[in-house]
Parts: sequence; C-alpha cells; structure tokens
Amino acid sequence: MPERRFIFAAASNMLIAVACGAFGAHALKQILSSEMLAVWQTAVHYQMVHALGLLAVALLMPRLDSHWLPRAGYCMLAGIVIFSGSLYALALSGNRLLGAITPIGGLAFLVGWAMLACAACRPSENLE
Repeated sequence: MPERRFIFAAASNMLIAVACGAFGAHALKQILSSEMLAVWQTAVHYQMVHALGLLAVALLMPRLDSHWLPRAGYCMLAGIVIFSGSLYALALSGNRLLGAITPIGGLAFLVGWAMLACAACRPSENLE
C-alpha cells in the first residue's frame, strides 16, 4: 500500500471517527447507558489517535526508507478495525463477549507503534 493509500485510510478513519463522535454525543446519548457511551467514546478516541498514526506513517514513508513503515501502517489499520470496531459493536449490542476481541486490536496498536520506532532507529539512506 503506497503512501497515498495510507493517507486515504487515515483521512477516512478521521472522517468516520468524527462522525461517530458526533453521533455518540447527540443520537446515542439518549439511547445508551453512561457506561456504554464511555465505551463508544473510547472507540472514537483510539480511532482518531491511530488515524493520525496512519497519517504519520504515510508522511514518513518517502523520508525513512524502511520496510517497517508499511507494516506499522497495516498494524494500526488492523488495530482500528479490531479495537474500535469491537468497542462500537459492544456499545451498540451490549454483548460483552465482543470485549474479548478488543485486546487483539490493542496489541496490533502496540506492534504498529513498535514498528514505527524500529523504522526511526534503523539507518536509512533517505534520512536527513
């Protein structure tokens, strides 16, 4: 996935996160319990943070010539889908079993950030 696709994924996820945040603050506030609304907001928060991480990966790809960067981006994208997706589904359905999937997404986030750190630490010909 070249840089433009990561930028598209980052922008799309920010759009979705902002829409979900507004939806939670307005429409779901009347429907969900305060506990489930907090779960929803956690999903929004992590989706936003990691969409910014995706954007950073995309912007660093031309500068840091590293095979770790695309892998970091894929991990962050997988983390968004698994972590935030499972929390959105949990908040809407109330099915607590979905919470068991969430840590897998959290692990994907951690691995993605570790890979980004590896990309920064390894020497590169394009690093200025």
